[in-house]
Amino acid sequence: MRLRAAVFDFGETLLSEERAWGVWADWIGVTRQELFAALGATVEGRYPHRHALELCRPGFDLSRAFAERAAAGIPRHEALYDVYPDASDALARLRGAGVQVGFAGNQPAGAETALAGLVADGDLVATSADWGVAKPDPAFFTRIVAELDLAPREIAYVGDRVDNDIVPAAEAGMVTIFVRRGPWGEVHAHWPNAARADVQVDDLAAAANALVSWGS
Repeated sequence: MRLRAAVFDFGETLLSEERAWGVWADWIGVTRQELFAALGATVEGRYPHRHALELCRPGFDLSRAFAERAAAGIPRHEALYDVYPDASDALARLRGAGVQVGFAGNQPAGAETALAGLVADGDLVATSADWGVAKPDPAFFTRIVAELDLAPREIAYVGDRVDNDIVPAAEAGMVTIFVRRGPWGEVHAHWPNAARADVQVDDLAAAANALVSWGS
């Protein structure tokens, strides 16, 4: 079956979080190498994101840190995302091939502003905060299907996480593209469930190639 839509995760798929995590390291007073090492341990241990900060600073209070950062004029984490250099060309290739593009990820309200320049008229754009449901809940992927009004197998979901992206999207009947980059992608590539992905790629150019040729 030919793909008619491709929906992308946000962080570490289209958007690099490296600068955002670097600012956290500066804020809590550790080197960036220390925080990135803690982040790797967090991914491997299947802990929530904040665990990396707690490893570096035991007793770390995230809510308090959010308030203090805001008072100091430091942007929120999601405001410090950077678009990966290969994102724009990959999306243009898909649109040129007649594949509808969408964006849906676990993000707070307003995080979609980080996609500025990537979104075109008619694209599906959604966050877990908007929908009131987060991955890996099956309802998140059911909502994607409903919003696009397509059969699940006509939709591909592209993401960097096996647990939140690949497995639940596959179970929803979608085509799955696993992007092996960023902290989660690098670690998850070695997890047995990575084999659930229909295609594994190292960048978005390869993802676009796979999506355009799918079913041909």
